[in-house]
Amino acid sequence: MKPFGFQREAREEVLAAARFYAAESPSLAGRFLDEIDSLIQSICEAPNQFRVIYPPCRRALGSTFPYALVFVDQSERIWIVAVAHLKRRPGYWKDRIRL
Repeated sequence: MKPFGFQREAREEVLAAARFYAAESPSLAGRFLDEIDSLIQSICEAPNQFRVIYPPCRRALGSTFPYALVFVDQSERIWIVAVAHLKRRPGYWKDRIRL
């Protein structure tokens, strides 16, 4: 299993979403973070199972919340570029990719 890291903006996005859900219900925020953790584990175990959406980025979709993890499978780690809401500003994260 590969290690992973978050781009600063992606970390801010997951925290902002968790705060939003916590305002509704602390347990809802907990379920959101559990889903993010589960996605990260799946990505780190088998990153190629996820579809390339903007080379070299792949996207992992959650099953409950309208968020996706956008990541790059680097040689030594998984780099999470965005925690993107699926209904807002598609592709806003593309300028974060440095090839």
